[in-house]
Formats: sequence, structure tokens, C-alpha cells
Amino acid sequence: MTKKSRRTHSPAFKAKVALAAVKGDKTLAELAQLFDVHPNQITIWKNQLLEGAAGVFGHDKTSAETPVDLKALHAKIGELALENDFVSGALTKAGLLSAKR
Repeated sequence: MTKKSRRTHSPAFKAKVALAAVKGDKTLAELAQLFDVHPNQITIWKNQLLEGAAGVFGHDKTSAETPVDLKALHAKIGELALENDFVSGALTKAGLLSAKR
């Protein structure tokens, strides 16, 4: 018995099927038969389309990412670099790490 490979659908095809489902002219069963896709898959694509539709018109300003605190990040980098140097020195003194890197 040979293993059947999974079908991959292009984003354009998914959008076409999802838009047809949103229109509601045909039932899920009819769309599934027309596009040779399982009805559950059509429902998933339809929900993804509806959830992502707001992104087409721009991002909502209230859902903007939190600003990055560069001072805190630079402080953390310095702290980690200092710890790295300390551990490296300690391992070199103990003979567990060669002096040359």
C-alpha cells in the first residue's frame, strides 16, 4: 500500500473557496463537491478569512505592539556579557577551557 501525499492548496485557491463560502450561494456540501475539498476545511478557511479581514484595511491602533525598552535590553546584554566573561575566566583558571578561543 502506497502512502498518499497530502494536497497543498495555493492561497489564491483558499481565498476563492472561502469567498464562495462567505457568499452563501451554495451549501458547504455543494462547495465541497465543486472544489473537491472537505467541508470542514472550507469552514476553517472561511473562519480564517473572516478573522483576517480587518487586517486588509490596516492595523488597529489599539492592538499595536508594546514599545521596546532599548535601555533595558542593552543593560541585559551588558549583564550577560559580564557573566559570560566571568564564567570563561573561571573555567580557564580551572583548566577546563583553553586560554585561546
